[in-house]
Amino acid sequence: MTLRGAHILSTDDLSRERIEYLIQLAEQLVPYSQGIRITRVLEGAILANLFFEPSTRSRISFGAAFNRLGGAVRDTVGIGMSSIAKGESLRDTARVISGYADVIVMRHPEVGSVKAFAETSRVPVLNSGDGAGEHPTQALLDVFTMVRELGSVTALDGLRLTVIGDLKYGRAVHSLVRLLARFDRVHLMCVADPELQLPPAICSALRQAGHKVDQTSDVRAGLAHGDVVYATRVQEERFASPAEAKRHRGRFSIDRSLYEASAKPGAVLMHPLPRDAREGAQELSTDLDGLEQLAIFRQTDNGISMRMALFAAVLGVEDRVEETARESTWVARREL
Repeated sequence: MTLRGAHILSTDDLSRERIEYLIQLAEQLVPYSQGIRITRVLEGAILANLFFEPSTRSRISFGAAFNRLGGAVRDTVGIGMSSIAKGESLRDTARVISGYADVIVMRHPEVGSVKAFAETSRVPVLNSGDGAGEHPTQALLDVFTMVRELGSVTALDGLRLTVIGDLKYGRAVHSLVRLLARFDRVHLMCVADPELQLPPAICSALRQAGHKVDQTSDVRAGLAHGDVVYATRVQEERFASPAEAKRHRGRFSIDRSLYEASAKPGAVLMHPLPRDAREGAQELSTDLDGLEQLAIFRQTDNGISMRMALFAAVLGVEDRVEETARESTWVARREL
């Protein structure tokens, strides 16, 4: 199959066949993402990393993934630092920037903005988050992490997944459950305050696709349910006021004692990060950090491999990675 030239704007762009292909490719690229092997397959290529909303992990992850393939990265951070602040339209920005780069990653605070941008781009565009809408590459790395933690792609069929926290505004959760809908018989348990539950349209689409969706505000019931427990922070930037967001902060915090008392044995703990480290707000307490089932940092590492896979696929070089490959001498020095 081929993804060459494709935009990745939504989970709607990702069939099960494409998901499994990208998972397989990401697995093959793990030695390169870890710096054990080096490839220059994208030498001479340029990534335009356009982040018009704050980001640390995603922006650096995309840039590192492109660099690991041998390409160069040009960053823009914040609308105030771009020509959009001067009144330029997204369509004009896309037309210009796609003349400078071979692929574009974009994050924007408005739902649908990345899709509008892609309409006039002459190169592939990857959506790194559009407001409270979607974050498809996060969902891909999350599913890749589940496969690695659970042992196989087939483990996603019949998966019992618990999602906890801000499910209304959490675009990572929206994209994750939409992506998992490509698999069979997923049983989703949504743990949230009633006003922050998963949007009804998403629940309805999951049920129509043959999946089971339950909702509760009982975190213990959620922990007992999940093969994988996926926690999220309160998306304070999307609330009408800080006071409204504060009412929900820390409502579903999970610490080690709660996990050990209530969770399904061996349940994997995930989080798209960042964790809210403020006192009384931690979705996943730091006392979980020594727990083997806490996968959050393996999750971020997996993001490099998956984003490398995406770049290789949309630029059509996945079959040429080995052409310039060699063992790294840097890793050997780093391990001394």
